[in-house]
Amino acid sequence: MEYILVLLIVALLNGAIAYLDSLLTDIVPLTLYAEKYMSTLAGTNLTEDLFNILFGFGVSLIVLKFLKKGFETYVLWTDGDADEEPLSLLTNFFKAMAVAICFPIIYGWLGQIVQEMTNRLLTAIGASTSYNWAAWVAGISSQGLVTAIFGLVFIICYFILYFQFLMRGLEIMILRIGVPLACVGLLDNDRGVFKSYSQKFFQATLSVVVQISLSKLGVGLMLNMHILWGIACLILAIRTPKFLGDFLLTTGGGGGAVNNAYHSVRLVQMARHLVK
Repeated sequence: MEYILVLLIVALLNGAIAYLDSLLTDIVPLTLYAEKYMSTLAGTNLTEDLFNILFGFGVSLIVLKFLKKGFETYVLWTDGDADEEPLSLLTNFFKAMAVAICFPIIYGWLGQIVQEMTNRLLTAIGASTSYNWAAWVAGISSQGLVTAIFGLVFIICYFILYFQFLMRGLEIMILRIGVPLACVGLLDNDRGVFKSYSQKFFQATLSVVVQISLSKLGVGLMLNMHILWGIACLILAIRTPKFLGDFLLTTGGGGGAVNNAYHSVRLVQMARHLVK
């Protein structure tokens, strides 16, 4: 029975290795520029067309919000501080326009930085894009049922991670398209929605770097028969977005809560001194 199960798992692994070499090839460009890999399906540059549409809406909203804030602050005196210099609002307006207009160029620079950093990390790890998967399957099959099951778990995690990369590419593409709308928040002194938007953008791009590095490291460990370490690397790679999100994304109300707690403690201390 054990022999039959091993043969079944080996058959599944042999069927999967036909895809393994190509899955993580050029995965960084795939996630950063997903539209290039979908252009053959859509027949056009989908991202550029959608970005141009939302760019028009975003610029219109920036202008309308600038006029609204200026009118309510300096004419009606119902919003903001009327004593504040109009230069501050004007600076925020030009900042929002500059980011919305220059974002494609800025993102191009970011993409180059991410790719260069990833390549250097992979060079330091010593991971290669060409592996002898057939020899690995043969080694797995010779070590019994438990090892074969671990090998199957590794392949499942490998495919899950690949689909995560595809989802990350779509997520980054949506974030890129929506940048002009997020720039409306730059008209506020606290940067509004743009603050959390940029943090989410940074988290997505950093997740790509960490995940590709962990996946390559996991593959290298697995092919050297460090089975548990290899699986641990892939599981951590799958959990990377949540791991980074725990400390990269912050809520806007956190500072207010800290200040309120501080003032509450100070009031208690003052009351105790008065009682004494």
